[in-house]
Amino acid sequence: MSLPVPASTSDLPDLTGRTVVVTGASAGIGAAAARRLHAAGARVLPVGRDPEKTRRVAKDVGEEPLVADFSELAQVRRLAEQITERTDRIDVLANNAGGTFSGRTDTVDGHELTFQVNHLAPFLLTNLLRERLVATQGSRVVVTSSAANALGRIDLDDLDLNRRTFFSFAAYGNAKLCNILFVRELGRRWGQAQGEGVTATAFHPGTVASEFGRDSSLVGLLYRTPLKSLFTIDTEAGAAPLVWLAARPDPRDADGQYLDRFSPGKPNRAADDPFLAAGLWDRSAAMVGIAA
Repeated sequence: MSLPVPASTSDLPDLTGRTVVVTGASAGIGAAAARRLHAAGARVLPVGRDPEKTRRVAKDVGEEPLVADFSELAQVRRLAEQITERTDRIDVLANNAGGTFSGRTDTVDGHELTFQVNHLAPFLLTNLLRERLVATQGSRVVVTSSAANALGRIDLDDLDLNRRTFFSFAAYGNAKLCNILFVRELGRRWGQAQGEGVTATAFHPGTVASEFGRDSSLVGLLYRTPLKSLFTIDTEAGAAPLVWLAARPDPRDADGQYLDRFSPGKPNRAADDPFLAAGLWDRSAAMVGIAA
């Protein structure tokens, strides 16, 4: 299904009365999206890892900062409690936090860091906020994925890469493929067919000149070269698909889709496997200790 491509995202509909949660909002496309959605009238709850940077964005949107490090699932659970205390509705949950990291690192929860930060933590957060999402008519989950999903290979028996050789960008590709499988399964489980009406969409923002890859020696090196300007777009342009998906009057025609910026993308072939999507959901739920 083709989607109408916006001529511009500079003129958004009035979002007064809507509540948007944006993770990864301390910098980059998350910060740009938070400010743009606030300017359109939405109440924006910004979530970030860096306290000072998150505080600055929160000040710009008139909210208190929400600080959480997704490398600790206890912080994700606390974050969900803070969000539910602040609002009784969530129109948009923008799962934007993520990154790629140098070398293999296991979190305090016992999971490979790339997998946890990019998939497992947002999976947990979304599930913990399910009540608010279901209670809000027209709610949507927007997930920042990547074209790197093409490199992904999901082994449900080795999601933490304990048995396979670790390569940082391959781990990132796996996690970004998980993002797409997650939105497709979310739509199946929480969508209109189940009487809940939550939609979900994953998107690739483009190659953005942001702090992405700051914790990865290889990706960080590429982003610090003078050539960066030749293959990247600025954060405002990178945030535009997120803003567009958050503000669209009717999100249903993008439900379960993976977009390459504003147009339907061509994800990894495994993204079309419903059994893999269901299996990933069930394994992820078991890993974070919630009901599938």
